[in-house]
Amino acid sequence: MKAVRLHGPRKLRVEEVPTPEARAGEVLVRVEVVGICGSDLHYYADGRIGDTVADAPLVLGHEFSGVVEEVGPGVAGPRPGQRVAVDPAIPCGECEFCLRGNPNICPTVRFCGTPPTDGALREYVAWPAGLVHLLPDSIDATGGALLETLGVALHAVDLGKIRLADRVAVLGTGPIGLMIARLAKLSGAAEVFATDVNPGRLAMARAFGADAAIDARSDDPAGEIKRLTRGRGVDVAFEAAGALETPQQCVDALRPGGAAVIVGICPDDQIPIKSTAARRKGVTIKLCRRMKHTYPRSIDLVDRGMVDLRPLVSHRYHLTEAAATFERLGRRQTDVIKAVVEVP
Repeated sequence: MKAVRLHGPRKLRVEEVPTPEARAGEVLVRVEVVGICGSDLHYYADGRIGDTVADAPLVLGHEFSGVVEEVGPGVAGPRPGQRVAVDPAIPCGECEFCLRGNPNICPTVRFCGTPPTDGALREYVAWPAGLVHLLPDSIDATGGALLETLGVALHAVDLGKIRLADRVAVLGTGPIGLMIARLAKLSGAAEVFATDVNPGRLAMARAFGADAAIDARSDDPAGEIKRLTRGRGVDVAFEAAGALETPQQCVDALRPGGAAVIVGICPDDQIPIKSTAARRKGVTIKLCRRMKHTYPRSIDLVDRGMVDLRPLVSHRYHLTEAAATFERLGRRQTDVIKAVVEVP
């Protein structure tokens, strides 16, 4: 089968590799669509995220859907021919943290497309049957792949604990930020303020429920949010840009006693926040580690028409175009909202 493997920073190759087999408890999924995530771009550009290094050839991609091709011994769930979305995290299920209901912080979790576990930019993936979720007819293959994006946003909003009539800021309106804006409105937020440096994404933010879209190239995001809230600030601020300046902007935009949820992966393996403002305000700071138990809820949100994932996709590519695709996305083209790779 064909697979796209990373051999070092900015070195992607389409190669022929053996097709995996479904072992006991696994299903073999024929991959149809893979979403490209910011973390994939980090590995592509730097060969690492923090202290996690891709020091051997690695298949990227963790947002994916497909069709069950075959099932391994002992599988009583999905059957061949069924369309599925795939949860990319394989926790141990036995440690203290898994047993407390927090598999996303399992110390030994294996994550699709993260060293040393190969990802989905290939034709077939063998995966635990308990981590594949059947798709209703209302969700196509692209929507199935984007359920992972929605799941991360849903987990972030869970962490933010938005209350009815809260005011919310979303700093960074990439796909996850856009989903957070939509979910914040569904959660009862009175106002949602979105910031970005990308005009196209700011326009999308309004379509996803933002009451104000603030251009961070020309305006001070925190200052403008404070002005729009008459000096009070917001109750919850979500950092979804993964930029060095946005964590501090979250703190500055918050009211005293507010909460900041850090979702993005900032460069240089740091989250720059000045202690004085955060301490004096008594700010609660939470970090969003992927997601947990969100696939059934995400599927239900899309199936009921409460969330529409389709407008997120701005670009489609073929598996054999992966190298050029990553090079283009690595230049942060302004017209890209979400790119997906189709694997026919």
